[in-house]
Amino acid sequence: MYKRILLAYDGSKSGQKALLDCRDIAQWSQASLTLIAVTPLYMDLVGVEGGVYDRGLAEHEKEKYKAILDEGLRQLAESGHSAHGEVLVGETVDEIIKYARKIEADLIVVGHRHLDSWAARWWRGSVSKSLIENAACNVLVVITR
Repeated sequence: MYKRILLAYDGSKSGQKALLDCRDIAQWSQASLTLIAVTPLYMDLVGVEGGVYDRGLAEHEKEKYKAILDEGLRQLAESGHSAHGEVLVGETVDEIIKYARKIEADLIVVGHRHLDSWAARWWRGSVSKSLIENAACNVLVVITR
């Protein structure tokens, strides 16, 4: 039985579906819910050899993700679930795994949208696939097409 569920939430269609599934699982298992949104580090390219952290862009993106997270928390509250959330900054898979360990999550829930072309799958990579390979707990991948 799950006691602590972590939802990696981005507000997308697959994220919305994951939110609904996560809510149902939490109700069934009486688990605590935590939502996180992960925004990447934003760098401005400075020549071929590196970049510099763009604080303004990073703050703007963090505010955008905070609004998305707050909307997810509001939806859960309206359906009678108590949850808390946090916006994290960094590489998506690493941040999800670290946070899951921090709260001792039993289950990570993440949405996944099938990409149409092999090039899109190659370029973008798969957060869900990486989580399945690296997480120390169960991972539920909620699929949309």
